[in-house]
Amino acid sequence: MANQDKTSGQFRNNIKPGYRVELVQKQHQRSGQLTEGIVSKLLTKSAQHPHGIKVMLDSGIVGRVKYILSNEE
Repeated sequence: MANQDKTSGQFRNNIKPGYRVELVQKQHQRSGQLTEGIVSKLLTKSAQHPHGIKVMLDSGIVGRVKYILSNEE
């Protein structure tokens, strides 16, 4: 990726509630449109997922994490 300070969202142990992330919602998978928000809960149970860990944001939006922007809770 061009922006090297973004952490990938493919590994569950990198993501915790309270983290600011960019995710892609299911209806935006083709366009790749990203949505930014704060993680409310993790929905993927496995340790990793090639398309990103599925989370729910504080706003109720569900999607797969593409990038972790900040891990300050």
